[in-house]
Amino acid sequence: MKVIILAAGYATRLYPLTLTQPKPLLQVAGKPMVDYVLENLAPIPGIDRVYIVTNAKFANTFQAWADHHRATESNLEFTIVNDGSTDDSNKLGAIGDLNLVLERENLDDDLIVVAGDNLFNQSLADFGTFCKARQEVVLGVYDVGSLDQAKKYGVVDVDSTGRIVSFVEKPANPASTQIGIALYFYPKKTLPLIRQYVAEGNNPDQPGRLIQWLYPRQPVFTWAVPGIWYDIGSKETLEEANRIFSRK
Repeated sequence: MKVIILAAGYATRLYPLTLTQPKPLLQVAGKPMVDYVLENLAPIPGIDRVYIVTNAKFANTFQAWADHHRATESNLEFTIVNDGSTDDSNKLGAIGDLNLVLERENLDDDLIVVAGDNLFNQSLADFGTFCKARQEVVLGVYDVGSLDQAKKYGVVDVDSTGRIVSFVEKPANPASTQIGIALYFYPKKTLPLIRQYVAEGNNPDQPGRLIQWLYPRQPVFTWAVPGIWYDIGSKETLEEANRIFSRK
């Protein structure tokens, strides 16, 4: 199984913090936020390589981080994939970056795809167990507990089996507080559909759009993320996450 970490954004809302440092490497409670991603994915058996797709501005920064992480933190193998973009005007978008890794690295394996700015505080081992048993596309979901908060995300509705029956991006009137987050499982058999999505000229940005396109075509199931989850999109959420994670 392979992991792809999406980390090619420029995080302009966090300037000046992200002028010289990519958002996933900003520290939360003393360590880079991407370290939390890896720590909580680590208990999933069978992961043999992590691909971090980033931009031309930060590719060397991520390579230095990966070299240090491999030497001091884990035995994971890392590949840094430079998408060649230099700013928001020529970026490929999250789905474009995902497709780039598939093509450039000739991937033909089950994939976990996760945004590098997602912050988890509990193990994702059960996510791996669930995905291995299902062998269908799985979307991580989280209850934000507020309809107002839900308006900022993709709101998910499921049937009695946990299969998605509705996925509405940033609804004006959310039907629930359960949102899809940037944590995905794509079994090997579904990789051609990712290539098809891009080849048809669909919007390559925002990874939830791929789920929106997929769920009417084939089963997409959900898995509820436990504990605390943060999507670090602003200085305010970064400060809040620092406070919460420092309490441990």
